[in-house]
Amino acid sequence: MSDMLTLTTHPSIAAIDPQDWDGLGDGNPFTTHRFLLALEQSGSVGTGTGWQPLHLALERGGALVGAMPLYAKSHSQGEYIFDHAWAQAYMRAGGRYYPKLQAAVPFTPASGARLLARDDGARAGLLDGLMQVTDRVGASGAHVTFCLESESALGRAAGFLPRITQQYHWLNRGYGSYDDFLAALSSRKRKDLRKERARAQAFGGTIRHLRGDDLRPHHWDAFWEFYQDTGARKWGQPYLTRAFFDRIHETMRDDILLVLAEDDGTPIAGALNFLGPDAIYGRYWGCVADHAFLHFELCYHQAIDHAIAHGLSRVEAGAQGDHKLARGYEPVPIHSLHWVRDPGFLRALDDYLDQERRAMGDEIDALADFTPFRKDG
Repeated sequence: MSDMLTLTTHPSIAAIDPQDWDGLGDGNPFTTHRFLLALEQSGSVGTGTGWQPLHLALERGGALVGAMPLYAKSHSQGEYIFDHAWAQAYMRAGGRYYPKLQAAVPFTPASGARLLARDDGARAGLLDGLMQVTDRVGASGAHVTFCLESESALGRAAGFLPRITQQYHWLNRGYGSYDDFLAALSSRKRKDLRKERARAQAFGGTIRHLRGDDLRPHHWDAFWEFYQDTGARKWGQPYLTRAFFDRIHETMRDDILLVLAEDDGTPIAGALNFLGPDAIYGRYWGCVADHAFLHFELCYHQAIDHAIAHGLSRVEAGAQGDHKLARGYEPVPIHSLHWVRDPGFLRALDDYLDQERRAMGDEIDALADFTPFRKDG
């Protein structure tokens, strides 16, 4: 009986012990208890947002052995691996696509473990439990987005359909300095990036890296202004509330790198990054003054500088952006899992995803030819 697994759902992560939850994770900042709690306590998710927490907890003998960040969704916004066309097809066929269940980190296109557990048995239990909960709440299906490749393989064995999309990541191949990285590029690309960085850094002010106790409330006031401007242009309104930044200042400032451009001591632009054990994750950017190439400098080049200086293996700079290719960011596959309760739609989705995976593989191979690296081996 001690080996029996018990699955429970929780409308707030506050009901789960932080140490127990984090003890199952891999250090990814976005699946930590403190990050997910900040989303809830700030009102960025919850009632009225379309992201209703329904976190899974798997226990064995009274001890937490598995967990999953899970949300009931009433739309498909803020996900970055999109299923809008599926939703339209499902509804044209007479079905009700929403609510659906989403195992994800809201508004965060960064890969990491979604099946938080110490062994594959518990991970399989979470996948089975996800299907059970989908049936129980009457959701159309369940989606596990930005998961690990190893989780994708487990999901496939459990009956989920794997999907592959693509992002641009900078990969650290043991560079000792930014010049070492430039040496791996073609001569023309090397010159282009040197010129770009020189122009960006000549904007007339200074660039600062802020972490931990160097971060102060007035820095968040400035960044909130940047974030609102960017959010209004991209999404119509920002996903995160102002209170979210206060919460992460209280609980996560050691996990944060804020890169600020200042003109005479006044912040005019900034890029917010989160730090993991082996990666830096670029999340948000904004500005109140336009300067040539400053966006590329703060978001991409400064992140590379930090990764090299601290021995991090990669920079994940968020979704989309073919312009990242020219700055040394390479196309990499991104994994997700999908399951719908309707067997006919599931078969159609399986056929579609099989074709999409082949096409995505060809696209990644083609994009790799456009990286700025030397082609002489």
